[in-house]
Amino acid sequence: MPKKKEVTEKTTEEKIMPETPLELKEPVSDGKGKDRYYEGIGRRKTAVAIVRLFTKKKEIIVNGRDYKNYFPLVRQQKTLESPFEKMKCPGKFGATIKTSGGGIQAQAEAIRLGISRAMVEFNLDFKKRLRRAGFLTRDSRMVERKKYGFKKARRSPQWSKR
Repeated sequence: MPKKKEVTEKTTEEKIMPETPLELKEPVSDGKGKDRYYEGIGRRKTAVAIVRLFTKKKEIIVNGRDYKNYFPLVRQQKTLESPFEKMKCPGKFGATIKTSGGGIQAQAEAIRLGISRAMVEFNLDFKKRLRRAGFLTRDSRMVERKKYGFKKARRSPQWSKR
C-alpha cells in the first residue's frame, strides 16, 4: 500500500501573518537613470488610466497636455486632485498619465483610482484614509450588453396583437 502524505495544519497565526513581511515597493526607474516613479492603474467603465507618480516633478500631465487643458470642467479637475487634497499634499507630487477609452468623466474617475493606488504604493499609511474616502474602490458598473431579439439591453420590440 502507498504511504499517506502527512498533512500539516497551519495555525491561525500563520494564516493571518505570512512568513515574509510586507515591504514597501521601491520606486521603479524609467530605465534611463532619470526620475523614479510609483505606478498605479485605474479603470472605470471602459476608460483605463496608467498613472506614474513622481516626487520630484510637480506638474500633472494627461496624454501630453496639462490636466487643466485636458479636463475643461472644474468638477473633473477636482475629481483628479481629490486624492492629493485628502492626503493634504497638493503640489507635492507630479504625475504623467496616459488614459484612453470611455468618456471624459470616466477617464477622470479612472485617473483618481490610479493616483490613489500609486499613493498607497508610495506610502502604505495612506491606504486607510483613501479607502475610507472611497478612492481605492473600483466602480464595477458597466453598460449591460444588448440581447438578441431586443432593441436595447432590456427594451423589447413593440407588441402588436395582429
